[in-house]
Amino acid sequence: MARRERSGYYITLTYLRPCGGEEAASLVGKIDITYIRLLRGWLYLVVILDWYSRYVVAWKLHDTLEVSFVLVAVKEAFSLAIPEIMNSDQGSQFTSKEYTELLKETGVLISMDSKGRAIDNIFTERFWRSLKYEEVYIKNYESPREARREIAYYIDFYNRERPHQSLGYRTPFEVYTATPDESLMVVVQ
Repeated sequence: MARRERSGYYITLTYLRPCGGEEAASLVGKIDITYIRLLRGWLYLVVILDWYSRYVVAWKLHDTLEVSFVLVAVKEAFSLAIPEIMNSDQGSQFTSKEYTELLKETGVLISMDSKGRAIDNIFTERFWRSLKYEEVYIKNYESPREARREIAYYIDFYNRERPHQSLGYRTPFEVYTATPDESLMVVVQ
């Protein structure tokens, strides 16, 4: 793993490759937000992914882009595992005082993608693509309750049943919970 330090606490990922073994799972968390279309309106979905396993550690849906729902999701993720690094884009939720202070208080290094560095976000973008093409775009959610229920089913399916070629045809849950010896079997492309 190579990284460039900037202003003492913040870092920019220049190259990060899963390392396997004990350090792999929960080393880097990735957080991002996308929109979810309803028949009448929109919801916003925040997801925290484990970078190594692609496991969705926590997620929340909300009808506004206020930072509060992001903080709830981060706290939920941190109750399961605290990553060494949390990577995000430069959205206002992730540059907010509340968000950055939460990460600093927990000892998590803050990493933000540079402008034009979409590759830093590749695993989350792949998750968004899978979620939207396999779930969201083929349904017309009539209510936030229906969207929340169906997305919960999909995320559980994604984590526990959907094998990934890049994970050696294992599920994100299998890789996330694997012992160090098992983790080393992950295919890195």
